[in-house]
Amino acid sequence: MAVLDKICGLHLSGSDIFINVAGGVRVEEPAVDLGIVAAMTSSFLDKPIDGRTIVLGEVGLAGEVRAISQMEVRVKEAARLGFNRCLVPKTNAAQLAKIAKMEICKISSLKELLENLF
Repeated sequence: MAVLDKICGLHLSGSDIFINVAGGVRVEEPAVDLGIVAAMTSSFLDKPIDGRTIVLGEVGLAGEVRAISQMEVRVKEAARLGFNRCLVPKTNAAQLAKIAKMEICKISSLKELLENLF
């Protein structure tokens, strides 16, 4: 929340924020950082994210989007599940081969995330 406030100017500190993971699973995977940020922002701005968009990446304290492991495997699986747009860290994009029916958006910061989502 603090990074969204400082970097993107979204003042979430006065909001009640709850994050629920289905089945009570503990999330230790850094690749979900960007998805959580996208969900919080979507709710705060009251703007939906297209249901066929997937967001993968780790978020740093300076608002940078960091690379994650096994990117190609993750994106191929997302395509198989019916997603057609994927926002990924720019530093991972070179690893990705052309994946049929998948638009790849390369981002390096939270500002770029918001520009590409909304």
